[in-house]
Amino acid sequence: MTVRLLLADDQTLIRAGFSMFVGSEPDIEVVGEASTGREAIDLARTQRADIVLMDLRMPDMDGIEATRRIAEADDLAGVRVLILTTFENDDNVVLALRAGASGFLGKHVEPAELVRAIRVVAAGESLLSPIATKGLISHFLSQPVRRELPPPVDLEGLTGREQEVLKEVAYGLSNNQIADRLYVSPLTVKSHINRAMTKLGVRDRAALVVIAYQSGLVRPGEPLS
Repeated sequence: MTVRLLLADDQTLIRAGFSMFVGSEPDIEVVGEASTGREAIDLARTQRADIVLMDLRMPDMDGIEATRRIAEADDLAGVRVLILTTFENDDNVVLALRAGASGFLGKHVEPAELVRAIRVVAAGESLLSPIATKGLISHFLSQPVRRELPPPVDLEGLTGREQEVLKEVAYGLSNNQIADRLYVSPLTVKSHINRAMTKLGVRDRAALVVIAYQSGLVRPGEPLS
């Protein structure tokens, strides 16, 4: 299966560089380039993109708002967004994940790592790894926020087991690791995660991690019991 990739960045040279080494992969096709968030939305729709490689800072509409609109559009339900950022604004990354991004990378990333990330996200996973999820999100949410974040999410709709699994996800554990800790099968863990995503109205693991921190279920720096 070929992954249809859309590049969204306001810098032509960056788009050209990404297009050159990503487009050379046999299973990835660059189907378009956008210089603004609004163009990214339009091209994601007309070019039937599977993944949008999205910059956060663009004119006309930034990457956060573009990500939110893609995530909310019924006709773009299958499109996943992979954010590229320099991590200059930690709260922006949290906002991007809450808007519906499936993952994020720094612009210093090596070509091979970017290609791998695209494949991971295309396969339905969230970030580069559960460990990266734990470390980065914990760091972001432990910092003073310079912009208002969405209010904490109420977790009362989740069962006790679903909350337990959500907490393990937020600490960066894989499904297999969670299964070993809870003495259940990885398939059971996956079912709990899917139900939690449905109840909380999110599409991927990255958003679950942010919700776990923002709800207070997990606190930055708190050890896993």
